[in-house]
Amino acid sequence: MDFMFYGVPTLMIVVVVGVAVFVIRRALRIRRAWNSGLTAEARCLRTYTTTSGGSGDSSVSTTLHHVYEFVARDGRTVRFEEPNGSGTILEGDYVTVFYSEGPQINATAHRPSPLRNGLALAGILGFLGMFVVFCVGFMVTYSQVFEPIDDMFFGGDSGYSDTDSGTVDGFPEGWEVTTESP
Repeated sequence: MDFMFYGVPTLMIVVVVGVAVFVIRRALRIRRAWNSGLTAEARCLRTYTTTSGGSGDSSVSTTLHHVYEFVARDGRTVRFEEPNGSGTILEGDYVTVFYSEGPQINATAHRPSPLRNGLALAGILGFLGMFVVFCVGFMVTYSQVFEPIDDMFFGGDSGYSDTDSGTVDGFPEGWEVTTESP
């Protein structure tokens, strides 16, 4: 029974920390591309949309994706896909992309906006942090509220419960228990 109240919130915390790591890494990749100072002219090869939601009474969310290709400074041809692009960019259009060099090239066609990127990161991490605090608070509250009840019904380590006025086995102090054999 305790697994539901300790294990599930712990699992939720682990998932939230994983999401936080993913969001931080993504923000750092974009920032690295903007701060590298390298730009290239890229061609939009394809645009498409994905939808999510819509089951039951939920709303439908549509995301516009673009696939870009450009030639990096070292001569490598780089193709990357980026969600949430501008709706005015069509297949065949040329755009300026910002990228960073290295074994793994990070590129983005989004215009540099460090303030917006930082505020979005802070908002997401703040929400995830509040979720973790809620889960920890839930576990602490459960242990404080239900542990005395658990001890009362299933016994604790001390040999007596809180309902017997501090005596052992429910007998008042000074009483002796004798057993008579017939």
